[in-house]
Amino acid sequence: MVEAVHKEGGKIAPQIWHTGLTKEQFPDRPRPGTPEGPSGLYLPDQPYGKAMSEEDVADAVAAFVSAACDAVKLGFDCIEIHGAHGYLIDQFFCSSTNARDDQWGGLTLPERTRFAAEILRQIRAAIGDIPIILRISQWSQQDFRRRLAPTPAELEAWVRPLANAGADIFHCSQRRFWEPEFTEIDGEKGLNFAGWVKKLTGVPTISVGSVGLEGDFFGTFLDQTTKATELGDLEMRMERGEFDLIAVGRALIANPDWVQLVRGGRMDQMKGFSTNQLGELV
Repeated sequence: MVEAVHKEGGKIAPQIWHTGLTKEQFPDRPRPGTPEGPSGLYLPDQPYGKAMSEEDVADAVAAFVSAACDAVKLGFDCIEIHGAHGYLIDQFFCSSTNARDDQWGGLTLPERTRFAAEILRQIRAAIGDIPIILRISQWSQQDFRRRLAPTPAELEAWVRPLANAGADIFHCSQRRFWEPEFTEIDGEKGLNFAGWVKKLTGVPTISVGSVGLEGDFFGTFLDQTTKATELGDLEMRMERGEFDLIAVGRALIANPDWVQLVRGGRMDQMKGFSTNQLGELV
């Protein structure tokens, strides 16, 4: 795959992640072993799996580093670490799933970034100047309304240590890219999540969330079809430098020629997305 992408003049990165204490979504394909997470909590009142020991934490960090090194050996141009959506790294960020009282926990969000920062530091030392992308989100699959950092000051306190630890790009996931992050500060047309992270850190960002579709991805799990739509204010946001890159998921699955359609102004030819398309691909 790396060779094919390079042959077409593209760049490619793998996304490296650990699901932590997320619950089984495919009962017919159970994962091996006992699920593990920071404190053995799926939510504050929902014990699940096991709490990671110091040795488990060290093993998880080492596994991330090993995977990153393997990716570089395979010729990937950069790597992305998945630290969003309620998976392992995100579980360390969140107070509802991280109740540890050692160096990997704490009452404040900056304290709970230490696990992610250690992963970034060790990967940086192992792979040199290969770019590292870190994916983060305010929400999680355990709590769609969660906001890890409800103010710009708290957001900066969360992401700046991660930038210092080695994150070259933040992939800032939100359900709808056009929604402002802090309306109380810059209004209904204000900066989105990626915009604020870039403003606070100066680090390049990727925005994502329902690009080219009228609804967010939760309908996917309900077998709903999501209609294609215009790009909204995407071009305006990119032209003003709010963020540097945009990620496209479902719209690209539904339209493998998405880039050509956008470039040619043929939005009316876009197909919507349904879960049936995933089955067809498999």
